[in-house]
Amino acid sequence: MVGHVDHGKTTLVSALSGVWTDTHSEEMKRGISIRLGYADATFRKCPHCPEPECYTVSENCEGCKEPSEEIRTVSFVDAPGHETLMATMLSGAAIMDGAILVIAANEECPQPQTKEHLMALNIIGITNLIIVQNKIDLVSREQLIEHYHQIRDFVRGTVAENAPIIPVSAQQNINIDSLIQAMEELIPTPVHKLDRPPHMLIARSFDINRPGTPIKDITGGVIGGTLTEGSLHTGDEIEVRPGIKVESEGTTRWEPIITKISRIVAGKENVEEATPGGLLAVGTTLDPSLTKSDSLTGQVAGSPGTLPPTHDSFALGLHLLERVVGITDEEEIGPIKTSEPLMLNVGTATTVGVVTSARKDIAEVKLKRPVCADIGSTVAISRRIGSRWRLIGVGVIKD
Repeated sequence: MVGHVDHGKTTLVSALSGVWTDTHSEEMKRGISIRLGYADATFRKCPHCPEPECYTVSENCEGCKEPSEEIRTVSFVDAPGHETLMATMLSGAAIMDGAILVIAANEECPQPQTKEHLMALNIIGITNLIIVQNKIDLVSREQLIEHYHQIRDFVRGTVAENAPIIPVSAQQNINIDSLIQAMEELIPTPVHKLDRPPHMLIARSFDINRPGTPIKDITGGVIGGTLTEGSLHTGDEIEVRPGIKVESEGTTRWEPIITKISRIVAGKENVEEATPGGLLAVGTTLDPSLTKSDSLTGQVAGSPGTLPPTHDSFALGLHLLERVVGITDEEEIGPIKTSEPLMLNVGTATTVGVVTSARKDIAEVKLKRPVCADIGSTVAISRRIGSRWRLIGVGVIKD
């Protein structure tokens, strides 16, 4: 769920799932999403009603009141739209199979982060895309039609050129059935590789123990994210890379962590096995001090000895945009220079890399914080422009 700040992403997730994803105290205070919010929703279909009225998230059809039938459960990531939180949005996009771009009908299109988020989806390679024209209850029919044409002009020539535009009022629950139908038709459940070793991208990590919990009752740390391939089982031993930072005798190194799975929660239910698709919370035997406050976010978990290598530097094949997006006065993007700091997003990891060597289409970077990633992985590249990091292109990790 992506789009400009205050265009109704969190309200739309709530309409689809019944879960308000802004739970962080600062988010409640400021009315914006800061961290990635998660919610699961079970889509259902009434066997008696015509499309799209038959689609619902209620156990009983709103139209005929008959019981509805379960279709599938999907997981939503509510990504923040504020310009300073672009790295968090890229982390959310990296673990998803499709995206909903939310554009408010009561503001001119495009807004700065609408542009930036669409460009990010383009770079990450998400092609299953639906556009939601939200807040239709706040404008007249004529304004709505004019705004629709603004959206069409905006997405022309992008990955969203042929995406459907669904008019919705998340606040008033208008047209949610049509949106569910579009998601069913355009964002299918992907076919995952279950015969491969498990590979989990960690997007959150936390300590679930309350202050003052007796030592004998302390529960191990929890990691949250999604499996991209393979399966995990309760009792499995897993490795987390890059792991923990160890400083000794003037040197710094990162050591992988080995732990055991004590519990798996998927869709609010305890399960013995987890497979790709949807979001997971995995309880471990780790000391909770290692997982608190999202300290393992951006790392990768899987069977010991099967994970990609840990990089503290790599060469990037570069594909830069022509202009900076996300600001009112778009400026041309100059070449990447030696000694320049760049913010890099690899999977769910965010790190800063300093350019040690730069040529026209390749740059070598030294990372402030190492990442676990395969050769050939896509990297979103942002540059410091003024006081903000701005998306300027994409790179591919080279040998």
